[in-house]
Amino acid sequence: MIDRADLWIVMVLLGLGTYVIRFSFLGLLGNRPLPEWLVRSLRYTAVAVMPALVAPAVLWPAATGGQMDPARLAAAGATVLVGYVTRSMMAAIFAGGVVLYGLLWALGG
Repeated sequence: MIDRADLWIVMVLLGLGTYVIRFSFLGLLGNRPLPEWLVRSLRYTAVAVMPALVAPAVLWPAATGGQMDPARLAAAGATVLVGYVTRSMMAAIFAGGVVLYGLLWALGG
């Protein structure tokens, strides 16, 4: 276990670091136009971050001891397919959730 004082020090430092990172864009660069190449690159941030957050949960899920399973792979595939076809994030999330829980129930997992 981490010491209570160490925990608070880490949380305060992480909070300050987050503030400095956000202030660098919003406070220092907020009123200035960004270069076009940077604006184009920043458009892909969410597209890059979401798969990076989801991929480990699909490929090495803690619920299965790090082993891939068909329910999570099918749910990820359904999410991508529905999102691509409908262009709706909510429909994609709903479809992935239905497929995941439906397959977990059907497979007894």
